[in-house]
Amino acid sequence: MGIINRVEHGLAKAVHGAFAKAFKSEVQPVEIASAIRRAMDDRAALLGHGRAMVPNLYTIELSETDYERLGDYEDELSEDLVAAAQEHADSQGYQPHGPLEVNLIEGEGLETGVFRVRPATSKRGGQDLEPPPAAPARGVPPRVPSGTVVDERPVPPRPAPRTNPSSRPWLDINGDRYPLLGSLTTLGRDDSADIVVDDPGVSRRHSEIRVTTDGPHLITSIRDLNSTNGTFVNGDRISSQRLHDGDRVTLGRTSATFRAGRR
Repeated sequence: MGIINRVEHGLAKAVHGAFAKAFKSEVQPVEIASAIRRAMDDRAALLGHGRAMVPNLYTIELSETDYERLGDYEDELSEDLVAAAQEHADSQGYQPHGPLEVNLIEGEGLETGVFRVRPATSKRGGQDLEPPPAAPARGVPPRVPSGTVVDERPVPPRPAPRTNPSSRPWLDINGDRYPLLGSLTTLGRDDSADIVVDDPGVSRRHSEIRVTTDGPHLITSIRDLNSTNGTFVNGDRISSQRLHDGDRVTLGRTSATFRAGRR
């Protein structure tokens, strides 16, 4: 098939992008994404007919040091975390109580590297705040990594989310969907790539896809990273080129179809 698609690895790559490169020792964005996913799983309430409702608001309390480091990227990081949470909800068949939202705030009494996840439920675009279904009393849930504290107290929501995750572009590779959640996504054979392509004809870091904004529109382009066998769009070898919906991208013997997402 040519693509390594592991759940944990895929989630990490979804929010890795430019953020994890900037934060080597403190809280990593991928840890926040994993904690949100686990909080969602722990609080899924089965309503019958296979429907499971989950909280839609996730407030992340960070230490002063971590908040200062992440603060410059707050808007972009919140959008990527929302998109990763939506992907998890879609894959599990969960129905959030409303639009998903992730907010970063500075918490009290937290040491560097420790953060809290506070799930909450809001209906009708931020009104009628409700706490999520009660969970058994405990400290850190067994499936939450050390350094994470899950706090179930509800918090007041901010305005509606800035971005609809379904509007993000994605790659269709052999029928599998690979969302381009970050502003920069690398493709290659190396395990450090955001999308790992298990193909001997693909370089370790083969190409990168960049998603930028032009007013309300998303602009997507692909650039070859001096790969051995080149990057091709619709059969033509390129160094850098803008992508349009339906374009076929080829790396080695692996092909993908670019989808621009909803407008």
